[in-house]
Amino acid sequence: MSEESMDTGFLVINTKDKQDKTVKKPLRILIKKSLENYFLHLDKSQCVSNLYQLVLSELEQPLLDIIMQHTRGNQTRAASIMGINRSTLRKKLKRYGMN
Repeated sequence: MSEESMDTGFLVINTKDKQDKTVKKPLRILIKKSLENYFLHLDKSQCVSNLYQLVLSELEQPLLDIIMQHTRGNQTRAASIMGINRSTLRKKLKRYGMN
């Protein structure tokens, strides 16, 4: 599925604005703010080398958890929903101790 045809409208989080009103923000905005915060608080002498993996693991573990709950542990169905091979799913589950 191409990026243009993906419906990401459901990937929103309810947050509070400055007037304490609930607003919906896309997940990507919250990820961006988290990364900005990460770099803001990063010691300037530190060399970052695994940020991509760090971000993926922060997203991937809860994604796997929810999908496995949704499919009641059915790995074939979970892999299909994620668009990955079942063997890839098994490796990811093992990586996070979810097997």
